[in-house]
Amino acid sequence: MSTVTVDLADRPYDIRIEAGLLQDIGQQLSGYARSGRFLVVTDANVANDVWPDVLASLTRANLAAELFILPAGEDGKSWEQLEKLTDWLLEHHIERSDHILALGGGVVGDITGFAAHIIKRGCSFIQIPTTLLAQVDSSVGGKTAINSKAGKNLVGAFHQPSLVLIDPDVLESLPRRQLAAGFAEVVKYGLIDDPEFFDWCDSHLDAFFDGDAEARRYAIQHSVTSKARIVAADEKELTGTRALLNLGHTFGHALEADTGFSDRLFHGEAVATGMALAFRYSVRLGLCGQEDADRAADVLHRAGLPVTLADAGVTAYGAKLVDYMLHDKKMAGGKLPFLLARGIGRTFLSKDVDLADVATFLDGQA
Repeated sequence: MSTVTVDLADRPYDIRIEAGLLQDIGQQLSGYARSGRFLVVTDANVANDVWPDVLASLTRANLAAELFILPAGEDGKSWEQLEKLTDWLLEHHIERSDHILALGGGVVGDITGFAAHIIKRGCSFIQIPTTLLAQVDSSVGGKTAINSKAGKNLVGAFHQPSLVLIDPDVLESLPRRQLAAGFAEVVKYGLIDDPEFFDWCDSHLDAFFDGDAEARRYAIQHSVTSKARIVAADEKELTGTRALLNLGHTFGHALEADTGFSDRLFHGEAVATGMALAFRYSVRLGLCGQEDADRAADVLHRAGLPVTLADAGVTAYGAKLVDYMLHDKKMAGGKLPFLLARGIGRTFLSKDVDLADVATFLDGQA
């Protein structure tokens, strides 16, 4: 088993990575159960595909469980579902010493973590991510949230998990499109500050998607190691270091808003398009060479990800997409920070981007 520690000063926690871990999850969790019981949150898809194996393992370890099932997709991350979930937790006599299990993708992890943060002024939770995107990104770092009418993840809190358990074997059942959406976040770590890892993603892309177990394990471990390092340095985005993880997200969230925060455009697909746009915009500003922008887009495209507005199915351009960006939670003093690039592995935070120029640029991407 590989273990990566998120080294926060007052509450460090481990990320455990092992093929077949779900078959042994009862033993992994035995020390976290109060009175031999867990409250588990999942979605409709995972309840059918993964939960039976998890329940069997818990039963073998003499652990009981109660299950709450969210709708699959972004609809599971709403005020309505948060109310239902918190009511359910209280009906099942949740205590602050309990550990809620978040079994699923990013939506499940986000809403479960937020519910854990607010229920009885805070209890613990454990992330068991079942999608690649959740394994390499959203399960680590403590960002929790729900969506609102104004935009994505605008209501939330920082609330770190007590433990993250990752089984790469669950990726075998993922549809190719979902696997690609997660791979966008893997590539992101290379584009941020690790050009050698980007080279690895480029050269091992086919092996990863062909199911090579070692390639998948390495991609996950390297990604969470990178994120753990960044989170430990800047847990709540106070210094700007953690903001680097938002590469592609300012553009991407606007694209998700235009497509209704729906399965028309997965989060990872929006981030992929957003990263390609960020590199192209950096070229426009004279910061980045065209060759690097083209190579970044090429790797994402070869993974099966959208890299243009047309690919992403976006119907809005220019001013409309910028209007979506104005709801971004990173707005400060009327300015919207942008992640731009001086090349592959040379991402930086800019706080003086002209949004009118961004709108003109996006008009040219139609």
